[in-house]
Amino acid sequence: MATTKIFPITATEAKALAYIANPDKTNNGRLILTSGCSEDPYQASRDFEQIRKLGTGLSTVLSQHFIQSFAPGEITPEQALQVGKEMCERFLKGEYQYFLAVHNDRDHIHLHVIFNNVNQWNGRTFETNENRRYTQKDRSYNKLREISDKVCKEHNLSVIICPEPDKGMSYWEWAMNRKGLSWKAKLKYAIDQVAKQSDDFDDFLKKCRENGILVEYNPDHKIDLKFMLAEQKERNPRAKFTRAKTLGWYYETAQIKKRIDMYKGVMSYAPRARVKRTAQVQENKYLRDYIDRANMKQVSKSINIASKYGIRADEIEGEAMAAFILKGQLSEQRNAVDIQLDDLIVQVKVLKKYRRLSEVAAELKTLSGRQAKQFRTEHSSELNEYGECQKQILEWYPSGHIPSVEAAEKKIHALKQEREQLKSQYEAVKIKAKELGEAQRDIDEFLRQERDTQQQKRKKNKNGDLE
Repeated sequence: MATTKIFPITATEAKALAYIANPDKTNNGRLILTSGCSEDPYQASRDFEQIRKLGTGLSTVLSQHFIQSFAPGEITPEQALQVGKEMCERFLKGEYQYFLAVHNDRDHIHLHVIFNNVNQWNGRTFETNENRRYTQKDRSYNKLREISDKVCKEHNLSVIICPEPDKGMSYWEWAMNRKGLSWKAKLKYAIDQVAKQSDDFDDFLKKCRENGILVEYNPDHKIDLKFMLAEQKERNPRAKFTRAKTLGWYYETAQIKKRIDMYKGVMSYAPRARVKRTAQVQENKYLRDYIDRANMKQVSKSINIASKYGIRADEIEGEAMAAFILKGQLSEQRNAVDIQLDDLIVQVKVLKKYRRLSEVAAELKTLSGRQAKQFRTEHSSELNEYGECQKQILEWYPSGHIPSVEAAEKKIHALKQEREQLKSQYEAVKIKAKELGEAQRDIDEFLRQERDTQQQKRKKNKNGDLE
């Protein structure tokens, strides 16, 4: 899955350029591409400085550095160079000098781009142009991520599509909270994404390894499936694998197989065994007593949960899986509505400001000569804001069909209602998936212990016959 990050360079720009241009990392310089500067890193730094001299000189930032990383085995260095070029063209729009280098010295391909912080055409800084927007969503790090996702999709590369399902949060919340999430939460998210893209369980195991998930699978062992993020192993060589069972019922082998089938839309659920009631069990006092207790504490609870949702005990597994899938779908729908709603709220603010400032611009058109010049001086701030608003609106509506403030506000109201409905559905399905998952796990545990007890009984009887 392609990921991006961006940060400023305030010192040692030449050394940073020299690092990303390292011949050992860039196939002897063949994986380097530049625009407006030399391919020699030290000369490129001097080229950047020439443009910076045209600016105000007030900013302490020399240049910006962004990194784009790809999943292991997903892309070739040459393809990454093309992706990086397209990223720069769309993100920088030909306004900033840049130095692009693809590194192929690790198990995953990644690229570095260092670009001048000063616009080569107007002398303004990148922060002024890109990071003083109306909301965080409009700022450079979000624009970079959006462009990265779009370019990757066009090249059939994987992207982070939705957040970790249990969190029910937007991509932005997920990205900003990644460092604060536990390895367990990150691991569950990564497994969910791979399961959606897999054709079968073997393909799932293969794709896990290709996407930075270490897997230990041994069907002959009681604990047959374990996971670990490769990133976690790199940071902590002593880190241990996490059992699938520890991650939750939905991450066990059998459930992952069913999830893959459901994502493909071909699942036909067939229960393995019905829960046996006490009256149906063979006469074995210890076993009967145990099952009586289990029914009271464990199985009876599961049956009650099944009754709550109007299903039989042998239908719990299929219903639990369907609820889990639906929960993920509702989460994606909620995120899409949130993004659309956030965009519209920002647009309404700008449209209102544009409507107000249009009166100032209209008044200017009625003036000429000294009066117009004086008016521009007195209202320079408003006129500049008017130009910024107009530019932003044309970016949103390049066709020129600009909605009225009233129409946009009506759409916001409708989206808020839709969001509340989705939230209500999501919370209900989330509870259902949790309860049914726990119920099925209790049943599985009960059946396992029943089988173990029966096996011990048969073994004891066999030993008695031998005597």
